[in-house]
Amino acid sequence: MNTTRPANGSPIADDRALGMDRAITRRDFVNGAAVGIAALATATAGAAAPSASTTGGKAPPTNYPPARMGMRGSHPGAFEAAHALRDGSLDPATAVDVGETYDLVIVGGGLSGLAAAHFFIKSVGRDVRVLILENHDDFGGHARRNEFRVDGRLLVTNGGVLEIESPDRYNRWARSVLDDLGVDLHRYEQANSANYKLYDTLGLRSGHFFDRETWRRDQLVVPPAASDMRGGPSPDAIARSPLSARAKADMLRLLAPDQPDYLAGRSIAEKKALLAKTSYRDYLLKIVKIDPQAFWYFQGAGQGTFCVGADAYPALFGWVQGYPGFSGLQLGPIPDGLFESLPGGHHGRQKESGSSVHFPDGSATLARLLVGSLVPGATKARTQEDLGTGLIDYGALDRPDQPVRIRLSSTVLNVRHEGSPAAATECIVTYARSNDAEAKGLQRVRARNVIMACWNMFIPYLVPELPSLQREALAYGVKGPLVYTNVALRNWRAFQKLGIQRVSSQTMFFQDVSLAECVGIGEVVPPTSPDEPIVVAMNKYMAAPGLPTKRDQHRAGRAELLAISFEEFERQARSQLARILGPGGFDPGRDIAGITVNRWPHGYAYTYNSLYDPVEWVFSEAPDRPCVVARQPFGLISIANSDAAASPHTDAAFEEAHRAVGEVIAQRTFPFARRA
Repeated sequence: MNTTRPANGSPIADDRALGMDRAITRRDFVNGAAVGIAALATATAGAAAPSASTTGGKAPPTNYPPARMGMRGSHPGAFEAAHALRDGSLDPATAVDVGETYDLVIVGGGLSGLAAAHFFIKSVGRDVRVLILENHDDFGGHARRNEFRVDGRLLVTNGGVLEIESPDRYNRWARSVLDDLGVDLHRYEQANSANYKLYDTLGLRSGHFFDRETWRRDQLVVPPAASDMRGGPSPDAIARSPLSARAKADMLRLLAPDQPDYLAGRSIAEKKALLAKTSYRDYLLKIVKIDPQAFWYFQGAGQGTFCVGADAYPALFGWVQGYPGFSGLQLGPIPDGLFESLPGGHHGRQKESGSSVHFPDGSATLARLLVGSLVPGATKARTQEDLGTGLIDYGALDRPDQPVRIRLSSTVLNVRHEGSPAAATECIVTYARSNDAEAKGLQRVRARNVIMACWNMFIPYLVPELPSLQREALAYGVKGPLVYTNVALRNWRAFQKLGIQRVSSQTMFFQDVSLAECVGIGEVVPPTSPDEPIVVAMNKYMAAPGLPTKRDQHRAGRAELLAISFEEFERQARSQLARILGPGGFDPGRDIAGITVNRWPHGYAYTYNSLYDPVEWVFSEAPDRPCVVARQPFGLISIANSDAAASPHTDAAFEEAHRAVGEVIAQRTFPFARRA
């Protein structure tokens, strides 16, 4: 472990030096250990906040979900019942019917589930009953919002989905959601045009931190001018790095504008086929033949979008995404519009548009706008600017007198037809209320239709009556684990003094450390001076290099993530910031005001990878892809989520929601055509 150890070497003194004894809010209950249903009420008591003021200027209640620090994301209490079902220790047959019947029950309150409710209400009107069941204590799924209040200032950042990626490529239905909600990306970008330039104006750049465990001593290397991290460091930065003379020479060769053809003698088609089946790691080390020390810079290639590093990342993807080593291969241009009909920015398969838009809380703004539209009484905020500081009344989300009810901290455990799937008129949905101390065991409701807007891997456990081929297809894609740790600082003077806004260190606990993007919305105002509070994003990618497949790495990474306590995340964050920023005057005990760990063991949707999957799944719209087989309707049950598109992007979640609602409407209109 990387820690800052004082002269006496005492662990207690170590923690005190890091500020582990300082009073910041922590929640660290079970951290991955399964607990019984009776314990769930204790673990997440108060998960549904009492009615909150919807006036933007007022501070939220102390148990307001976005303002909670400690272990968030898949937090303690959100997954234990699901794990108990998986392990066979829960019996859904013991559930008590609560006497509620709905036109539509949606399993999952993420962006796809919220959009499904939106499309359904838009199609049939508000004279219906819709219930959204969500296992977490907050809505939005991965589109989660984190809030901190530091020295009187509200800091807002994303706890998951970072941005609206490639909005100019949004499909018709995803674009319609933005239009229906009044989202105006142009207005937002105009309002932030000056903010975007702040870090550059201050001369802050992206650098690399060489840790002493790997390089014998800690060393921060910052280039004299802005450089492209993906394209590699500048010659000056290479010269000041601790690399050997041979490794430095190989780096300069790799980054030179005139590259040799490392695959000379092969046709373009043969080159692309080889690159599709060769990892970027093997390409650099075995074909380009760079020194292993030089590979240190590139071992994390692809991890931000695929949750795996260069050993599980096709070299062909590296070419498309602009990593070095390919300019001499004469592969030709990447056509504009390639895969344009598919949702999401298809990293590694199509030319990147570079037109992403980042709200301060990422795509949580979209989730909050959807909730405001579905449950108007939950907030007075109506515009994207209003919701900068506008509060959500969580106590208003699940009231019986409204068309749409959102029931949080409710983990669905079983969905079955009342009768045969071909003839049934209702489904029975069983769930556990983890936040209801009065609940006795499990509960169930009835639904005319059900949309599974959760993640594919768990659907076979929830709907065991599904056909075997569909169950296998649903289980195929293993979601990529990820974790976003947000650290609120009282100031960022150390960043300015050292001249950095982002630091990459591939062999430390957190691979990326960066200042939050300088943007604001409504009354959420970004800092204008290093003397003001700010959030630092610290990203850890849970890859497991060396395992046979990407799916194996995801499984191992998920297990590792669930085993790390919040205390360890906090200790590592404090230590790493102290080591990087200490020469700039940073003191972790004095300068850190709060820490939130957003843990997502089941994070990004599985995307097909030509190292392990059939190439036609990766580079075409093949109908036999598992995501297509998996998303077929079954009786009264449809499936909507980003997994159904094999794309972890917001527009994928929206488009799949529209498809699923279309299936529900068609089934209600033409019940004789039901697929079972």
